[in-house]
Amino acid sequence: MRRTMLGAVAAAALVALAAPPASATNGYFSHGYGTAYKGMAGAGAALSLDSLAPATNPAALAFLGPRWDADLAVFNPNRSYTVTGNPSGYPGTFGLVPGTVDSDSRYFPMPAMGASWSVGRNGAFGLALYGNGGMNTDWPTATFYAGPAGVNLAQMFVAPTYAVKLSDKHALGVSAIGAMQWFKATGVGSFAPFSSAPTKLSDNGNAYAYGGGVRVGYLGQWSEFFSVGASYQSKIWMGKFDKYAGLFAEQGGFDVPANWVAGIAIKPNRKVDVAVDLQQVLYSGVAAVHNPLLPNLMQAPLGADAGAGFGWKDMTTVKGGVQVRAGEGWTWRAGYSYGKQPVPESEVLFNILAPGVMEQHLTLGFTRAVKATQEFSLALMRAFAHSVKGPNPLEVPGLQSIELRMDQWELELSWSFGIHRR
Repeated sequence: MRRTMLGAVAAAALVALAAPPASATNGYFSHGYGTAYKGMAGAGAALSLDSLAPATNPAALAFLGPRWDADLAVFNPNRSYTVTGNPSGYPGTFGLVPGTVDSDSRYFPMPAMGASWSVGRNGAFGLALYGNGGMNTDWPTATFYAGPAGVNLAQMFVAPTYAVKLSDKHALGVSAIGAMQWFKATGVGSFAPFSSAPTKLSDNGNAYAYGGGVRVGYLGQWSEFFSVGASYQSKIWMGKFDKYAGLFAEQGGFDVPANWVAGIAIKPNRKVDVAVDLQQVLYSGVAAVHNPLLPNLMQAPLGADAGAGFGWKDMTTVKGGVQVRAGEGWTWRAGYSYGKQPVPESEVLFNILAPGVMEQHLTLGFTRAVKATQEFSLALMRAFAHSVKGPNPLEVPGLQSIELRMDQWELELSWSFGIHRR
């Protein structure tokens, strides 16, 4: 047992080092965690599907049984922005070059892994490693007149989890979350006159930060046909990005926002599960993400506590999914989610760097059992094209507009083994 757990930790560390940054789908959070859950658009707070469950609800491990899951996704976010209207050239304005620009760096491999073990009669221990999400843009032009512009933000979580059954039908779980994130910004040096630390604003390479938090959850099987699940994740308190203390509010602070999810699962028969979740990400709790561009840019320098940020609002998402056990080892899944994107029309200028404007996701997936203790799963996600258009707030009113646009694909495969179902 001890050797197995040490091997899991070592593998988790290797996955963390291998994982690149990418743009996520609900703001900068992933639409789901674990291939089985992703096949249902991320729904499943009231279900136990695989050992990545602690990312949604740590209590699910109590009903899962021992298993290992190794996932690999290929993520394809397509980002562009369009500037309409010529710059005025008036003193004190900041007009952009008109035209449409597509971001480079379109494909990202995204690994994840999880494992769970039984502990005593009613307990379970698990270890999950997954990418929380991130932001990536790689504009090939000097968008802000200071060289090719873009950002890379990646966040990786390691979540050792303990879950225990309070009775045959009800369980609690807790995950202690360790987090690592890294960030790089290029091409924003033209904002140096507005920065509290101009040498810590742009083009300083990768900056790393570490931190931690906790997620707690409940799952109850209220009847043979109905279950309820809910979990809450605290803010993940992170160290500061010192290399970018002149860009992010609070001297380079970039905590991971708190979030919660609550869901139900309806089971009309032994072959069908219908899940509905409600999730909210509290972006308002992180100044670097929530602070608006104006009037903050004129009242406090970038990097100050009240420095300008991306202006994101809290994001609430409804997720629905269904899975059908069709026999002969096949389980089929489908899902749909909708969440109003967090970028206001007034904040499009800064959000050229972070166009997290996705709202609708459609998913399909399946699991095929290949042996009594092994199975193969697939999930396909399509995030439909969405755009946000607003005025350039640093240009003469009505003269120039900016439109942010994104659509996404993701294909994830997983291999699960060592399965011992309860």
